Amino acid sequence: MTDIVKISDAGHVRTIALNRPEKKNALSDALAWGVIAAVEDAARTDDVWVVALTGSGDAFCSGLDLSGSERSSPLSRQSAQLDDISWVGNFLLAIRKRCDKPVVGGINGVAVGAGLGLAMATDVRLISRSAKLMAGYTRIGGSPDGGLTITLPQAMGYEQALRFMMENRTVLGEEAVALGMAGEVVDDAQFADRLAAYCEELCHWSPITLRLLKRGMVKSLETSDMEQQLRYELSNIRIAFSSEDAQEARKAFFEKRQPVFKGR
Repeated sequence: MTDIVKISDAGHVRTIALNRPEKKNALSDALAWGVIAAVEDAARTDDVWVVALTGSGDAFCSGLDLSGSERSSPLSRQSAQLDDISWVGNFLLAIRKRCDKPVVGGINGVAVGAGLGLAMATDVRLISRSAKLMAGYTRIGGSPDGGLTITLPQAMGYEQALRFMMENRTVLGEEAVALGMAGEVVDDAQFADRLAAYCEELCHWSPITLRLLKRGMVKSLETSDMEQQLRYELSNIRIAFSSEDAQEARKAFFEKRQPVFKGR
Protein backbone atom coordinates (compact mmCIF):
# COMPACT_ATOMS: atom_id res chain seq x y z
CA MET A 1 0.00 0.00 0.00
CA THR A 2 1.45 3.41 -0.94
CA ASP A 3 1.45 6.35 1.41
CA ILE A 4 -1.47 7.98 -0.44
CA VAL A 5 -3.58 5.66 1.73
CA LYS A 6 -2.61 5.79 5.41
CA ILE A 7 -3.54 2.80 7.56
CA SER A 8 -3.30 2.65 11.33
CA ASP A 9 -4.61 0.27 13.99
CA ALA A 10 -5.71 1.04 17.54
CA GLY A 11 -7.09 -1.93 19.41
CA HIS A 12 -9.69 -3.51 17.14
CA VAL A 13 -10.20 -0.34 15.07
CA ARG A 14 -8.49 0.14 11.73
CA THR A 15 -8.39 3.68 10.36
CA ILE A 16 -8.01 4.19 6.62
CA ALA A 17 -7.20 7.77 5.60
CA LEU A 18 -7.12 9.19 2.09
CA ASN A 19 -3.78 10.96 2.05
CA ARG A 20 -3.50 13.56 -0.71
CA PRO A 21 -4.13 16.62 1.48
CA GLU A 22 -2.47 18.95 -1.02
CA LYS A 23 -5.20 17.89 -3.53
CA LYS A 24 -8.04 17.85 -0.98
CA ASN A 25 -7.78 14.04 -1.31
CA ALA A 26 -8.95 14.15 -4.94
CA LEU A 27 -9.24 10.70 -6.45
CA SER A 28 -6.60 9.34 -8.77
CA ASP A 29 -6.71 5.72 -9.93
CA ALA A 30 -4.06 4.84 -7.36
CA LEU A 31 -5.87 6.46 -4.45
CA ALA A 32 -9.29 5.07 -5.39
CA TRP A 33 -8.15 1.49 -5.86
CA GLY A 34 -5.91 1.85 -2.79
CA VAL A 35 -8.93 2.68 -0.63
CA ILE A 36 -10.83 -0.31 -2.02
CA ALA A 37 -7.87 -2.63 -1.38
CA ALA A 38 -7.51 -1.26 2.17
CA VAL A 39 -11.18 -1.87 2.97
CA GLU A 40 -11.02 -5.40 1.57
CA ASP A 41 -7.84 -6.12 3.55
CA ALA A 42 -9.57 -4.91 6.73
CA ALA A 43 -12.48 -7.23 5.95
CA ARG A 44 -10.09 -10.19 5.84
CA THR A 45 -8.19 -9.28 9.04
CA ASP A 46 -9.70 -11.08 12.02
CA ASP A 47 -8.38 -8.66 14.63
CA VAL A 48 -10.12 -5.71 12.94
CA TRP A 49 -13.68 -5.34 14.20
CA VAL A 50 -14.50 -1.79 13.08
CA VAL A 51 -13.16 0.30 10.19
CA ALA A 52 -12.92 4.10 10.16
CA LEU A 53 -12.63 5.84 6.78
CA THR A 54 -11.59 9.49 6.76
CA GLY A 55 -9.46 12.07 4.98
CA SER A 56 -6.12 13.67 5.78
CA GLY A 57 -5.89 17.41 6.22
CA ASP A 58 -9.04 19.51 6.03
CA ALA A 59 -10.95 17.49 3.39
CA PHE A 60 -12.60 14.11 3.15
CA CYS A 61 -12.51 13.81 -0.65
CA SER A 62 -13.00 16.51 -3.29
CA GLY A 63 -13.99 14.00 -5.98
CA LEU A 64 -12.25 13.00 -9.19
CA ASP A 65 -8.87 14.63 -9.75
CA LEU A 66 -9.71 16.77 -12.79
CA SER A 67 -6.10 17.87 -13.12
CA GLY A 68 -4.95 14.33 -13.89
CA SER A 69 -4.97 12.40 -17.15
CA GLU A 70 -8.16 10.99 -18.62
CA ARG A 71 -7.04 7.56 -17.46
CA SER A 72 -7.90 8.66 -13.94
CA SER A 73 -11.55 8.72 -14.93
CA PRO A 74 -13.82 5.67 -14.51
CA LEU A 75 -15.46 6.82 -17.75
CA SER A 76 -12.38 6.32 -19.89
CA ARG A 77 -12.19 3.46 -22.37
CA GLN A 78 -9.25 1.85 -20.59
CA SER A 79 -11.06 1.88 -17.27
CA ALA A 80 -14.20 0.39 -18.78
CA GLN A 81 -12.13 -2.42 -20.32
CA LEU A 82 -10.50 -3.22 -16.98
CA ASP A 83 -13.72 -3.26 -14.96
CA ASP A 84 -17.16 -2.30 -16.20
CA ILE A 85 -18.08 -0.88 -12.79
CA SER A 86 -14.63 0.61 -12.10
CA TRP A 87 -13.55 2.04 -8.77
CA VAL A 88 -16.45 4.47 -8.62
CA GLY A 89 -18.87 1.55 -8.25
CA ASN A 90 -16.51 -0.64 -6.28
CA PHE A 91 -16.57 1.85 -3.40
CA LEU A 92 -20.10 0.72 -2.55
CA LEU A 93 -19.51 -2.94 -3.34
CA ALA A 94 -16.32 -3.11 -1.25
CA ILE A 95 -17.81 -1.32 1.76
CA ARG A 96 -21.33 -2.78 1.78
CA LYS A 97 -20.99 -6.23 0.16
CA ARG A 98 -17.39 -7.36 0.56
CA CYS A 99 -16.83 -5.97 4.07
CA ASP A 100 -19.36 -7.13 6.65
CA LYS A 101 -17.69 -5.12 9.41
CA PRO A 102 -19.04 -1.66 10.30
CA VAL A 103 -17.35 1.06 8.24
CA VAL A 104 -17.64 4.43 9.97
CA GLY A 105 -17.26 7.45 7.73
CA GLY A 106 -15.32 10.28 9.34
CA ILE A 107 -16.39 13.14 7.08
CA ASN A 108 -13.89 15.71 8.27
CA GLY A 109 -14.29 18.17 5.40
CA VAL A 110 -15.54 18.62 1.86
CA ALA A 111 -17.04 15.58 0.08
CA VAL A 112 -18.00 16.17 -3.56
CA GLY A 113 -19.01 13.95 -6.49
CA ALA A 114 -17.32 10.58 -6.25
CA GLY A 115 -16.02 11.71 -2.85
CA LEU A 116 -19.62 12.08 -1.70
CA GLY A 117 -20.31 8.63 -3.18
CA LEU A 118 -17.48 7.22 -1.05
CA ALA A 119 -18.78 9.01 2.04
CA MET A 120 -22.35 7.78 1.55
CA ALA A 121 -21.16 4.22 0.93
CA THR A 122 -20.01 4.01 4.56
CA ASP A 123 -22.43 2.45 7.02
CA VAL A 124 -22.67 5.34 9.50
CA ARG A 125 -21.19 8.81 9.32
CA LEU A 126 -19.82 11.40 11.71
CA ILE A 127 -19.45 14.82 10.09
CA SER A 128 -17.49 17.88 11.15
CA ARG A 129 -19.47 21.04 11.66
CA SER A 130 -17.77 22.87 8.77
CA ALA A 131 -17.82 19.95 6.31
CA LYS A 132 -19.52 20.60 2.98
CA LEU A 133 -21.37 17.91 1.00
CA MET A 134 -22.25 18.41 -2.66
CA ALA A 135 -23.07 16.07 -5.54
CA GLY A 136 -21.93 18.51 -8.23
CA TYR A 137 -22.97 16.45 -11.25
CA THR A 138 -25.38 18.98 -12.75
CA ARG A 139 -22.62 21.61 -12.62
CA ILE A 140 -20.39 19.57 -14.95
CA GLY A 141 -23.09 18.04 -17.14
CA GLY A 142 -23.00 14.60 -15.56
CA SER A 143 -25.34 12.27 -13.71
CA PRO A 144 -24.84 10.57 -10.34
CA ASP A 145 -22.43 7.67 -9.90
CA GLY A 146 -20.59 6.18 -6.95
CA GLY A 147 -23.79 4.48 -5.80
CA LEU A 148 -25.48 7.80 -5.01
CA THR A 149 -28.73 6.77 -6.74
CA ILE A 150 -28.83 3.98 -4.15
CA THR A 151 -27.42 5.56 -0.99
CA LEU A 152 -28.91 9.06 -1.10
CA PRO A 153 -32.57 7.95 -1.47
CA GLN A 154 -31.94 5.41 1.31
CA ALA A 155 -30.60 8.12 3.60
CA MET A 156 -32.76 11.11 2.65
CA GLY A 157 -35.84 9.79 0.90
CA TYR A 158 -36.63 10.11 -2.80
CA GLU A 159 -37.69 13.78 -3.01
CA GLN A 160 -34.96 15.19 -0.78
CA ALA A 161 -32.30 13.21 -2.66
CA LEU A 162 -33.64 14.36 -6.02
CA ARG A 163 -33.82 18.00 -4.94
CA PHE A 164 -30.35 17.87 -3.38
CA MET A 165 -28.84 16.66 -6.66
CA MET A 166 -31.03 18.62 -9.13
CA GLU A 167 -30.47 21.91 -7.33
CA ASN A 168 -26.74 21.29 -6.91
CA ARG A 169 -27.08 22.12 -3.23
CA THR A 170 -24.24 22.41 -0.77
CA VAL A 171 -25.07 20.99 2.67
CA LEU A 172 -23.05 21.69 5.81
CA GLY A 173 -22.64 19.52 8.89
CA GLU A 174 -25.78 20.24 10.89
CA GLU A 175 -28.09 20.22 7.88
CA ALA A 176 -26.51 16.94 6.74
CA VAL A 177 -27.59 15.36 10.03
CA ALA A 178 -31.08 16.86 9.72
CA LEU A 179 -31.42 15.38 6.22
CA GLY A 180 -30.20 11.94 7.29
CA MET A 181 -26.88 12.08 5.44
CA ALA A 182 -24.95 11.67 8.70
CA GLY A 183 -25.78 10.60 12.23
CA GLU A 184 -23.73 13.04 14.30
CA VAL A 185 -22.14 16.44 13.87
CA VAL A 186 -18.91 17.17 15.76
CA ASP A 187 -16.99 20.41 16.29
CA ASP A 188 -13.95 20.52 14.04
CA ALA A 189 -11.42 20.71 16.87
CA GLN A 190 -12.79 17.56 18.53
CA PHE A 191 -13.48 15.60 15.35
CA ALA A 192 -10.53 13.19 15.25
CA ASP A 193 -10.90 12.32 18.95
CA ARG A 194 -14.65 11.76 18.66
CA LEU A 195 -14.25 9.54 15.58
CA ALA A 196 -11.71 7.38 17.41
CA ALA A 197 -13.89 7.23 20.55
CA TYR A 198 -17.02 6.28 18.62
CA CYS A 199 -15.27 3.44 16.80
CA GLU A 200 -13.87 2.21 20.11
CA GLU A 201 -17.39 2.27 21.59
CA LEU A 202 -18.58 -0.07 18.82
CA CYS A 203 -15.82 -2.51 19.78
CA HIS A 204 -17.53 -3.05 23.15
CA TRP A 205 -19.99 -5.30 21.30
CA SER A 206 -19.31 -8.75 19.89
CA PRO A 207 -17.78 -8.50 16.41
CA ILE A 208 -19.97 -11.43 15.40
CA THR A 209 -23.07 -9.47 16.40
CA LEU A 210 -21.92 -6.40 14.46
CA ARG A 211 -21.11 -8.39 11.33
CA LEU A 212 -24.41 -10.26 11.31
CA LEU A 213 -26.28 -7.02 11.98
CA LYS A 214 -24.65 -5.37 8.98
CA ARG A 215 -25.23 -8.40 6.75
CA GLY A 216 -28.92 -8.37 7.60
CA MET A 217 -29.31 -4.63 7.05
CA VAL A 218 -27.51 -4.69 3.69
CA LYS A 219 -29.53 -7.68 2.53
CA SER A 220 -32.81 -5.97 3.43
CA LEU A 221 -31.90 -2.92 1.34
CA GLU A 222 -31.07 -4.87 -1.81
CA THR A 223 -34.50 -4.48 -3.36
CA SER A 224 -32.75 -4.28 -6.75
CA ASP A 225 -29.52 -5.79 -7.95
CA MET A 226 -26.73 -3.49 -6.71
CA GLU A 227 -24.27 -4.32 -9.49
CA GLN A 228 -26.93 -3.82 -12.16
CA GLN A 229 -27.77 -0.39 -10.68
CA LEU A 230 -24.09 0.61 -10.60
CA ARG A 231 -23.72 -0.33 -14.28
CA TYR A 232 -26.85 1.68 -15.05
CA GLU A 233 -25.36 4.70 -13.28
CA LEU A 234 -22.17 4.50 -15.34
CA SER A 235 -24.14 4.04 -18.56
CA ASN A 236 -26.07 7.21 -17.78
CA ILE A 237 -23.06 9.32 -16.87
CA ARG A 238 -21.20 8.21 -20.02
CA ILE A 239 -24.16 9.40 -22.09
CA ALA A 240 -24.33 12.65 -20.12
CA PHE A 241 -20.61 13.41 -20.44
CA SER A 242 -20.59 12.72 -24.19
CA SER A 243 -23.13 15.49 -24.84
CA GLU A 244 -22.36 18.99 -26.09
CA ASP A 245 -24.07 20.35 -22.99
CA ALA A 246 -21.57 18.54 -20.78
CA GLN A 247 -18.63 19.95 -22.73
CA GLU A 248 -20.14 23.44 -22.30
CA ALA A 249 -20.75 22.80 -18.58
CA ARG A 250 -17.14 21.84 -17.96
CA LYS A 251 -15.84 24.76 -20.03
CA ALA A 252 -18.04 27.17 -18.09
CA PHE A 253 -16.94 25.59 -14.80
CA PHE A 254 -13.27 26.33 -15.48
CA GLU A 255 -14.08 29.77 -16.92
CA LYS A 256 -16.19 30.58 -13.82
CA ARG A 257 -19.29 31.61 -15.78
CA GLN A 258 -22.85 30.40 -16.28
CA PRO A 259 -23.11 27.69 -18.96
CA VAL A 260 -25.34 28.11 -22.01
CA PHE A 261 -27.13 24.83 -22.69
CA LYS A 262 -28.69 23.74 -25.99
CA GLY A 263 -30.14 20.38 -25.05
CA ARG A 264 -27.84 18.31 -27.21
